[in-house]
Amino acid sequence: MATAQPEWHPPVRHADEPVLKVHNSLTRSKTEFTPKEGRHVKWYNCGPTVYDASHMGHARNYVTQDVLRRIMTDYFGYDVHFVMNITDIEDKIIIRARQNHLYKNYVSKATALSPALVEEVRLAWVAYLQSRLSKGLPEGFLQDSAPPDEIFTRIREHAKDGQWKSECVKRDEKFSMHLTAADRSFTAISAAEQHLRDGQTDAQFAQTLVEASSDVLSEWLDKELKTTVTDHSIFRSLSSYWEDRFFEDMSRLRVREPDTITRVTEYVPEIVSYVQRIIENGYAYEVDGSVYFDTQTFDKTDGHFYAKLEPWSKGNQKLIEEGEGALTDNLGRRSSSDFALWKASKPGEPAWPSPWGPGRPGWHIECSVMATAVLGDNIDIHSGGVDLAFPHHDNELAQSEAYHNHAPWINYFLHTGHLHIEGLKMSKSLKNFITIDEILQKYTARQLRLAFLTQQWNARMDFSESLMIGEVKSIESGFNNFFSVVKALLMDTDRVKSDGQHRYGDAEQELTKQLHESQAVFRAALCDSFNTPGALDVLRTLVSRTNGYINSRGKDMNVKVVEYVAKWVGKMLRMFGLGEGESSEIGWGQDLGKEGVAVNREEILMPYLRTLSSFRDGVRRLAIAKEDGALKDILALCDKLRDADLVPLGVALDDQDDGKALVKLVPPEELQRARDEKRKQAEAKAAKKAAQVELERQKRIQKLEKGRVPPEEMFKPPNVPEGTYSSWNGEGLPLTDREGKDLSKNQNKKNQQAWTLQKELHEKYLAWKKEESG
Repeated sequence: MATAQPEWHPPVRHADEPVLKVHNSLTRSKTEFTPKEGRHVKWYNCGPTVYDASHMGHARNYVTQDVLRRIMTDYFGYDVHFVMNITDIEDKIIIRARQNHLYKNYVSKATALSPALVEEVRLAWVAYLQSRLSKGLPEGFLQDSAPPDEIFTRIREHAKDGQWKSECVKRDEKFSMHLTAADRSFTAISAAEQHLRDGQTDAQFAQTLVEASSDVLSEWLDKELKTTVTDHSIFRSLSSYWEDRFFEDMSRLRVREPDTITRVTEYVPEIVSYVQRIIENGYAYEVDGSVYFDTQTFDKTDGHFYAKLEPWSKGNQKLIEEGEGALTDNLGRRSSSDFALWKASKPGEPAWPSPWGPGRPGWHIECSVMATAVLGDNIDIHSGGVDLAFPHHDNELAQSEAYHNHAPWINYFLHTGHLHIEGLKMSKSLKNFITIDEILQKYTARQLRLAFLTQQWNARMDFSESLMIGEVKSIESGFNNFFSVVKALLMDTDRVKSDGQHRYGDAEQELTKQLHESQAVFRAALCDSFNTPGALDVLRTLVSRTNGYINSRGKDMNVKVVEYVAKWVGKMLRMFGLGEGESSEIGWGQDLGKEGVAVNREEILMPYLRTLSSFRDGVRRLAIAKEDGALKDILALCDKLRDADLVPLGVALDDQDDGKALVKLVPPEELQRARDEKRKQAEAKAAKKAAQVELERQKRIQKLEKGRVPPEEMFKPPNVPEGTYSSWNGEGLPLTDREGKDLSKNQNKKNQQAWTLQKELHEKYLAWKKEESG
């Protein structure tokens, strides 16, 4: 007979133990986190609209959400169901897919340069001036009756004035980007017209024209031919491609996959039913095949109010229109704050059947439907970037409460902060737009994660070169060195094996106490709304104290106490997602070999390295004991072994005071970077010193050159203007002015002082010249 399993109860929490509090955007305060169903957490995260490459803003948002998720599951032990959507149909996707499709067809037909092709591209270019550049130009600038070429030439000239251009950018932040596109096309058109005059019509000239005019042509072709695009697969293929790239980027950033992924196109029937019920509940209305949410009725109903997250943004038409999308005309809305739940599709747009006619979902309704379908009518956490708070998340809340006829729908809203690059909002027009692929060519996923961990998750973050090169690399190097030292100590059998002394005195008691205190402070930091900067500081401080213990104890060190600390530090870093490959007891995690298999490099290499290190130790001792020129060469060979020969192998030798080297295994590229940086610093220092010496030399020469003119000639032409003076004494001092009048006593005094100074300078000049020639 099977034994009945005891009923599970959560562990009893001590009265002094901190509780998890999170910053909830709904209350705009830190509130205690209490899931509705025990330790089960229902979490919905707003995913990307997949129409282009993922960028640093995505990295900040999704890596940060991943860190919070890992803390909830791996540290606090919650059972999280993490759901994320993919917006695979939306205005941006429709426009981009149509433009790409039409442009690709156009390129395939441009097989020869012809007057008709050039004229067509010129038409597109003129249209681009009117539609894009006009937003940033001063009012009336394009109303001139002059030909477009002449007007654009004036724009080019004006744009050379930084102040004029900055005023244009103030009117339209994308002005510089549009000007660049227009300029590239204008140059290509001029070149194509010259080719035609020269009788050159080869396909290569046609392709060059079309490719240089891709931006202006894409918009023009979409305007002229968008109704011809009727194949749904055109839209789906674009979103599918960028969805795959997005998840590849997330994998490279070590972001865990969602437990459940939802896509809008897979939930259209549910969206239709959802919208129908909102209409039946009296919170939406239909206009010409589109359905709008009635914000005024919702706001006046007891128990509801619109824009809970950002009431101060209510009525912000710019944000509202951006949320509605570029293809939405919003004709027939009862209020300017009403938003589309269902959009009647126009020719050239994908469409699904509905009671109101062929159409497609509005952007805001998508998340409400998919989150409800998977997680139900009450969700613990909804997360996303702070830029989504209004109108997207506020609209989600309103329509969901209107559907379920109760509040709350979401218990905790977690919004990650904005990302700025070098203090500025990321923008292609500002040339600070960085894709994830680009940033991963410069920094590792671990370094990016560390950068995000140093910032509070819901605060604005300024991503900068100084942050990465200074703080982040310093943090990483600190942990790297700590783990390398601990591993090296544990590999030293003389330190690990017993010699009859326990080595657990006051210093060991103190370090163990510091570990336990650190664990408590670390928990308190994470309970304080996931304060990762504070938690990271706890780890760094503990590592610093442990390093102090290692350096002070020498042979009396208790390696097991150090190992105890290192294991916990490594475990917490891996909890943050900073580990790579399979986790090991100490460090970030094991290295992965070329085949993706974990490799224990210490076990394979250390016996050989110890032998090599012992040889080097003996040679160094001999060289240090004997003061002889030949022995210095032995030292140089030892340094070459350390600084050159072992670097490609990933072996670092740290010289100790007792004459022995501490052997560490470090990624070869890290050692090479450190060596190269050290060399660059030395070269830069030498170059700076040489430049300073040269500067001083030039200053000296410049000063000496002032003495080139003899004092007897300094007041005579060509050293003074012709006719300044009319007579001089035997030493060349002027006696009379141009009119033959005697100079004043004051003027004679000034001239005498200048003459004396020049005499001194001239003597130094002559001495210098003699020295130079000799």
